[in-house]
Amino acid sequence: QVQLVESGGGLVQAGGSLRLSCAASGDSFDNYIMAWFRQSPGKERDFIAAVSWLGGSSIYADSVKGRFIIARDNAKNTVYLQMDNLKPEDTANYYCAADHKGPITTRVDEYDYWGQGTQVTVST
Repeated sequence: QVQLVESGGGLVQAGGSLRLSCAASGDSFDNYIMAWFRQSPGKERDFIAAVSWLGGSSIYADSVKGRFIIARDNAKNTVYLQMDNLKPEDTANYYCAADHKGPITTRVDEYDYWGQGTQVTVST
């Protein structure tokens, strides 16, 4: 098992940047594909980005391509989400997730472990 704790959320103006972090503990971090999802009140949890076990491959939702970058540091057991050019529609609770099975996927039901989330609010 792996435990996940997100940090780095907050309030930012449109056009600004934030970097989210997700620290993992427990099982070996490089056993897991890591991903970020987000969810707004009353809406489904949406895929944002995922990165493969060693960081060599990543995928993104169309809505964030060119603005967000996912990266992992296996030596620090941490995955990051760099978010640039933020928009009000990016406002949501952001969740880190881990999947030990593979292959890399956008499907929320394929991820086994979840953090508690960190709130990102983008003002106009």
